[in-house]
Amino acid sequence: MPSEWIELAPTVQFFRSTLLPAAIVLLFALALFAVSARIWLPGDMAAPAPIS
Repeated sequence: MPSEWIELAPTVQFFRSTLLPAAIVLLFALALFAVSARIWLPGDMAAPAPIS
């Protein structure tokens, strides 16, 4: 293993153990908010769009 990889190992470990799970949880929360935001819309806007 090259010596520069050894220096990067703690950074990659921090990314994989802390930042990546946090990003996944935040993305899930954003998707949940976007899907459930229809609750607060007026009734005519919450309905599906007409086809024609």
